Amino acid sequence: MSETKRSTWGSSATFILAAIGSAVGLGNAWRFPNLAAKHGGGAFLLVYLVALITIGIPLLMMEISIGRKMRSGAPGAMRGMKKWFEPIGWTATSNAFVIVTYYAVVFAWVIMMAVFSFKFIGMTGNNEAASGLWAGLIKTTGTIKGFGDFSVPVIICLLAAWGSIYYCIRNGTKSIDKVIKYLIFLPVVCFIIMTIKGVTMPGALQGLAAFFIPDFSALKDPMIWVDAVGQVFYSMSVMMAIMIAYGSFLDDKSNIARDGLIIAFSDLAVSLLAGVVMFTTMYGTGMQDVLAEKAGPGLAFIVYPTAIVNLSNSGIFNAFFSFVFYFCLCTLAIDSAFSLVEGISTAFSDKFGTNKKKTTITVCIIAGIISLIYTSGAGLAVLDIVDNWCNSFTLILVGIIETIAIGWFFKTDKVVKEINRNATGFKMPKVWFYAAVKVIAPVALTIIFVWNIVNLFVNNGGLYGAADGYNMLSNILAGWVIFGLCLISGFVINLIKTKNQPKEEKSWDGVEETED
Repeated sequence: MSETKRSTWGSSATFILAAIGSAVGLGNAWRFPNLAAKHGGGAFLLVYLVALITIGIPLLMMEISIGRKMRSGAPGAMRGMKKWFEPIGWTATSNAFVIVTYYAVVFAWVIMMAVFSFKFIGMTGNNEAASGLWAGLIKTTGTIKGFGDFSVPVIICLLAAWGSIYYCIRNGTKSIDKVIKYLIFLPVVCFIIMTIKGVTMPGALQGLAAFFIPDFSALKDPMIWVDAVGQVFYSMSVMMAIMIAYGSFLDDKSNIARDGLIIAFSDLAVSLLAGVVMFTTMYGTGMQDVLAEKAGPGLAFIVYPTAIVNLSNSGIFNAFFSFVFYFCLCTLAIDSAFSLVEGISTAFSDKFGTNKKKTTITVCIIAGIISLIYTSGAGLAVLDIVDNWCNSFTLILVGIIETIAIGWFFKTDKVVKEINRNATGFKMPKVWFYAAVKVIAPVALTIIFVWNIVNLFVNNGGLYGAADGYNMLSNILAGWVIFGLCLISGFVINLIKTKNQPKEEKSWDGVEETED
C-alpha cells in the first residue's frame, strides 16, 4: 500500500477514542476488580498506578510513535527500524490472531447473556439456577472432552459477533470513525447507571472502603507486583500489533505525548468505575467473599448472575439490570475485538500490498472458522489453555524482546524525538523513557515470564489445569504448539511472495519528517 493512498483518522479525537476503545476491554470489567479484591483493594490500585506510569505509558507512546513514523503495521514498522526486528512484529500479530479467535467467542457469550437476560425474571433468589444458566447455554463439559457437542445459541451469537466486528472496520478508519464515537461512551453510561444502583445498596460503603482503602500488608506479597504489571501490560493493548497499526493512520501533526496520557488515564478511569460497580454490587448482595476467588468467566458468567438475582425482589428489575450489565460488556468487547482484527489486517495488507477490505474479510472468515472450536463442549477448556499460553508466555515474551530490541539495539533517542515531535506543554522526558524501555520493562517482564515458567514446571509438574482434567496432549496442542507457531510465523510469512508486494522498503532514517 503506497503512502499516498493510506487512510488516516478523521481527527485526533477519533484516534484517541479508537485507542481507548481498544485498551478498555473485558479485562477492565472483571480482571481488574478481581485483582484488586485479591491484593488488598487500594494497595493494588497504588501498585497498578506505579506500573502504569513506569511501564504502561512509555510503551504505549513508543508503539504509537513507531506506527506513525513508519506508516506501517507492526511487522513493517519493526523492519523499518532494523530488518531483523520484523519477526517480532509478526509474533505479536500472530498472537493477536490467536487471541481474537477466542475473544470473539467470549464476545458471543456476552451477547448470548444479554439476549437471555429475560430468564432472570423467574430466578429471583435462585442462586443455583442463575449460576448454571451460562454453563447450560454453552453446553460445556468443563474438560477437553466433548468436541462433538456444539451449542447452537453460541454459534448464532458468534455469527453476530463476527458480523458486528467486520461491520465496524469494513472500511478501515472511515467506518471506525462512524461507530467509535457511539461505542466508546455506551459502556461509560452503562457503568454510571450501575454505579448509581450499586452505591445505594446495603453494604455499598463497605464495598467502596474495601476497593479504595489500601491494605498495606498486601505490598509484601510479590504477586501483587507481578499481577499489577501484567494487568497494565494487557490493558494498554501494547505488544499486540494494535497500537502500531493505529499509530500508522495518525496525522503527521498529531501530539502523541498528549494523546498517550489521555488514552492511559481514560483506561484507568474505566477500570476504577468497573471496580466500583463490581465491589458495591458484590458487597450489596453479600457475595464479597467470592470476588477474590473467581476471575474471568467465573466472575462474569457465574458469580455475577447469582448477584443479579439477589439485587431485588423484582424479577423484571433484575432482568433489566442483567441486560444493562451484559450490554455494557458487549460495547467493551467489540472495540477490543475489532482493534485486534485491524492490527492483523493492516500488517498483511502492508506486507503484501493487498486490498485492505478484502484482507479484513479474509481475516474475519479464517478466524471465524477457527473460533468454532470454542463453541463445542470442550471449547471452554481449550479456550482456557490457549488464553494461558497467549498471555502468560507469548505476549510477555514479545514484550521482553521488543523492549530489548528498541532499548538496546536501536537509538532510543530517535523514538523519544518522534514522541515529542509535536508536543506542546507535556513532553516525554528522556530519563523516564530510557528507564522504562531499557531497564524497567524488560526486567519486570522477564521476572513475570520466569515466574510463569517456574510456576508451570515446578509448582504444577509441567501440566496446566491438571485439577480441571486437562492432559499433557491438550497442553501441547493448544499451548506449546500455538506458542511455537507464533514464534516462527515471521520467518514463514517472509517466504511468501506476491506480485503486489511493495518493492521499496521503508527505513526509519529514510522517512521524511515535518518540522516541529
